[in-house]
Amino acid sequence: MAHKGVQLDRETFSCSICLDLLKDPVTVPCGHSYCKDCIKTHWNEKEIYSCPQCRQAFTPRPVLLKNTMLADLVEELKKTGVQAAPADHCYAGPEDVACDFCTGRKLKAFKSCLACVASYCEKHLQPHYDVAPLQKHKLVEPSKKLQENLCSRHNEVMKIFCRTDQQCICYLCSMDEHKGHDTVSAAAEFTERQRELEGSRLNIQKRIQDGEKDLKVLQGEVEAINGSADKAVEHSEKTFSQLIRLTQNISYNVKQQLRSQQETEVSRVRDLQEKLEQEITELKRRDAELKTLAHTEDHNQFLQDYRSLPALSESTSSINIRPLRYFEDVTAAVSEAREKLQDVLRETWRNFSQTVTRVDVLLSDPLPKTRADFLRYSRDITLDPNTANTYMSLSEWNKKATLMDQPQSSSSHPDRFTGCGQVLSKESLTGRGYWEVEWRGLWVYAAVAYKNISRAGDTCGFGQNDKSWALACSKKGLKFWFKNVHTPVSGPQSSRIGVYLDHSAGVLSFYSVSETMTLLHRVQTTFTQPLHAGLWISYGSTAEFCQLN
Repeated sequence: MAHKGVQLDRETFSCSICLDLLKDPVTVPCGHSYCKDCIKTHWNEKEIYSCPQCRQAFTPRPVLLKNTMLADLVEELKKTGVQAAPADHCYAGPEDVACDFCTGRKLKAFKSCLACVASYCEKHLQPHYDVAPLQKHKLVEPSKKLQENLCSRHNEVMKIFCRTDQQCICYLCSMDEHKGHDTVSAAAEFTERQRELEGSRLNIQKRIQDGEKDLKVLQGEVEAINGSADKAVEHSEKTFSQLIRLTQNISYNVKQQLRSQQETEVSRVRDLQEKLEQEITELKRRDAELKTLAHTEDHNQFLQDYRSLPALSESTSSINIRPLRYFEDVTAAVSEAREKLQDVLRETWRNFSQTVTRVDVLLSDPLPKTRADFLRYSRDITLDPNTANTYMSLSEWNKKATLMDQPQSSSSHPDRFTGCGQVLSKESLTGRGYWEVEWRGLWVYAAVAYKNISRAGDTCGFGQNDKSWALACSKKGLKFWFKNVHTPVSGPQSSRIGVYLDHSAGVLSFYSVSETMTLLHRVQTTFTQPLHAGLWISYGSTAEFCQLN
């Protein structure tokens, strides 16, 4: 019975988590008790704070207070010599560090001592907490490599670090083959290397944080790309469907008009046919009468009948046939429309292809440095005649502009500049691009602008508003204009200006082009629309987009 009572006490005062006698016992709100460290570790690994036995959840996390009465009872139980039998998981397995002082079946080591070069279970470690000399020993987490702390030559603990040879040594080594070397205590070297290690970790952690931020940016970029592409596909499908429906409607209307006109013309011809057939029948009848009269031999009768003949009516079916073209003009007009539409679609597709392939995201190439680097992004720029001021003459296949003193023959167009001697390019510019402008005369502005820039008024000039950016070039010097504010630009005079655009990065740069590329001015902004290259020139001046390929 006594033995049974002891067994009951052992089970009663054991922690259900570690299966050992309670250490620093605490009681949770439901009444069950655990080792303080065991329940804290258990809750640290969980999102819901609950009792491991009855599963009752607690909100908020309970404050753990020591159960003094239970702690006293456990201490009394220990004095009787009754200890909880170690559970199977407390014994050392093949992969565990075993206690060097256990006999028989060895328990797992709780700590390793660098001074003793031995590992201890919790029981055999107790002297290191109780005995003053042992309290100075360095305790670490259980390690299988303790023997590596002993010198292979002198079998002494290696407490010294030789910086000359970058290795740990014992004190005998320091007086022998390492004599005169730069040596410090292993603890001092450890502290310094730990400091370096901490610095390295901080650097790595910062890089991790930066990398995670960049990952978020890239993820956002992926979502933006997908969203933009989806919208573009949806819009293009909708637009082309509308074009197809429009073409079908026009085709239907043309067909209906052709059929209606066909029916009208055929009806007119049928009417004429009918009248002509009736007239021919009447003429044949009259011819028969005349033939009969002609065979009359009685002179008196002939003359009497001939005098009574009615006069022959004039023909009412005189037909003047034009050259037979019928509906060939319509066929020619439809063919001409087809050719024009094909040309527009081909040009549109080229622009689409160039625009899509120039879509750039985040990992942009570095800024070009040499002219060869810039020429990788060269763009073929042509001027749009519909935007050219009426005094402007375009030549060289719409690459060269000259401002004349007399108006040039040009039709009215809503895109035409009327307030300034300006012209825009046909091409819309996105992604990266580079072009060069050769100029002569009094002054010339090399510019980029949004398509919706004003065409008239005092603020339509390039650089005089928030829809355009311009570099003013003259013999007197250079100025950069934006929002009607100018900034003096220093740099070498050159008759050739290079313009580099990275639309997605918001970079616009102007260069003086000679044997070298000299940066004149750079803009860093956010472009909200596609851009067009532009020229603003004075009377008698010329500017030309150079052929770079």
